[in-house]
Amino acid sequence: MPTVLADTQNLIADLIARYRSRVDYLAIRLEESEGTSIIVRGNKVETLSEGLAIGGQVRACYKGGWGFASFNQLSSLKERLEEAISAARIVGDGETLLAPISIVQDTCQLPLTGTDPRMIPLTEKKALCDRYNQLLKRFDPRITTTSVRYGDSHQRIIIATSEGTLIEQSWADLEMRFSATARKDEIVQTGRETTGSRNGYEDLTDLDMQVQGAAQRAVNALSLSPVRGGVYTVVIDPILSGLFVHEAFGHLSEADMAYENPDLLEVMSKGRRFGPPDLQIFDGAAPEGHRGSYCYDDEGTPATTTQLIKDGILVGRLHSRETAGKLGEAPSGNARCLNYHYPPIVRMTNTWIEPGKTPVKDLVRGIREGVYARNWLGGMTNGEMFTFSAGEAWMIREGQIAEPVRDVTLSGNVFKTLGDIEAIGNDFYWDESGGCGKGGQSGLPVGCGGPSLRIRNVVVGGSQ
Repeated sequence: MPTVLADTQNLIADLIARYRSRVDYLAIRLEESEGTSIIVRGNKVETLSEGLAIGGQVRACYKGGWGFASFNQLSSLKERLEEAISAARIVGDGETLLAPISIVQDTCQLPLTGTDPRMIPLTEKKALCDRYNQLLKRFDPRITTTSVRYGDSHQRIIIATSEGTLIEQSWADLEMRFSATARKDEIVQTGRETTGSRNGYEDLTDLDMQVQGAAQRAVNALSLSPVRGGVYTVVIDPILSGLFVHEAFGHLSEADMAYENPDLLEVMSKGRRFGPPDLQIFDGAAPEGHRGSYCYDDEGTPATTTQLIKDGILVGRLHSRETAGKLGEAPSGNARCLNYHYPPIVRMTNTWIEPGKTPVKDLVRGIREGVYARNWLGGMTNGEMFTFSAGEAWMIREGQIAEPVRDVTLSGNVFKTLGDIEAIGNDFYWDESGGCGKGGQSGLPVGCGGPSLRIRNVVVGGSQ
């Protein structure tokens, strides 16, 4: 790795000492990142690149007002620092409230258990993408469009603050995405798979079954009947549970969302019951080995695990130092930025629902007519409302899994849906495929996990 950042630590210390008296808080975050991006779509290679980026950001706070400046030339650090301070002093007209944290001086490298992707030649990564793309293209003549995406990155971060914190941490991240679209007459169906890893390159080299599974689902769906739209009791698999807890509930747990919306803050009041007594929901970067894991967030707050729902009752939320200070709560280590171009904002890390005690085979028992949904194709949320598309689904009839169906979307209000959870399975799965978007910062690595869930009164879209 380059040593440019290490050579600037004395400069950072000198600048902070010189300017700290002009503001209430001052932070400099420097970043070295290198990585690979490959996109193969059909017969065309759309992207094939390796890159190294070095840059940084300055954040200054004065009387509650923030100034921010980013740069990709270290020689401009002093000028950007002055810009951030000037901006903070212009807009600041209140009180700076930052929840206190311990002053830390530490170095942390998240270890890989496998091969560092930087050690793999670009030609080998390209060959891997070509192999998976051929698996998709040759699977069935009805496959008309294929897409394979590969990405790896290694980030090294230095954070220094006017309070005395000095942290260096680094990690590697890998991700692959596969998509196959099949066509029969006017019917078009798509199958997708996504996987990610913080362990090593080997995690991406033996995915033939997943790749072919995406193609198989697309082809199979061509001959399926669409689900009849209605309100059903639904059983969802752990992948959909993880997506649900992240997208539908996790974002509402981010304290900046609640602080900026008094109505939401009232709804998300601690002590309110949202689900059954056996519902436990957590978020945290402290669990090791997941894509949302780290030692410190981008403000230097140590990684923690925060329980959001305990026994069905809201007990916690996710914080930056500012939201924690304004709401009089403890910082949770959830201030994250995608890279040096963006300021840290409140973000999820690894979000999960704890497994329950119901055997998975018993989740469908007693359902006269329902839907069993697995995996996901896509989704969206709008405040309390969510809509997710299932990757594959079956009808449940008289307590048994019955015929497969297509075009299954699941919609509802997150608070009502939590309250309608009837049973929590005793299985569990970590989905490392997540790339979260918020505030213009898309693709931030996260982890999601959960058990299978049985939920009543879910609106299922399909044919009428």
